[in-house]
Amino acid sequence: MEAKAQARRVGITPMKARRVVDLIRGLPTEEAQAVLQFAPQGASEPVLKVLNSAIANAANNHSMDERELVIIEAYVDEGPTMKRIQPRAQGRAYRIRKRSSHITIVVADAESVADRKKV
Repeated sequence: MEAKAQARRVGITPMKARRVVDLIRGLPTEEAQAVLQFAPQGASEPVLKVLNSAIANAANNHSMDERELVIIEAYVDEGPTMKRIQPRAQGRAYRIRKRSSHITIVVADAESVADRKKV
């Protein structure tokens, strides 16, 4: 059984969020929480919130044991980009792109992961 959590329109660029998500993909959830808690990247905070939400979804909605959960999928998609203007010299204007991300994490119990690898 799987449980999923998403955060949409997070104000972090997808490239920076992917660096953090790549650290935790495939790890047990307790280990991933420790990695995210002490990671120096700014994107680790929203990713940790999504991971905690996925763990809570698994425990409350599917009655899964929190200690046996493993991250089977973790990915970051590009969200909407806000376009802003930066005034420059001699009447010019440069475009500023404020990018956002959609963060998705899927967790499953250890036996589901073993069944998935057999297929």
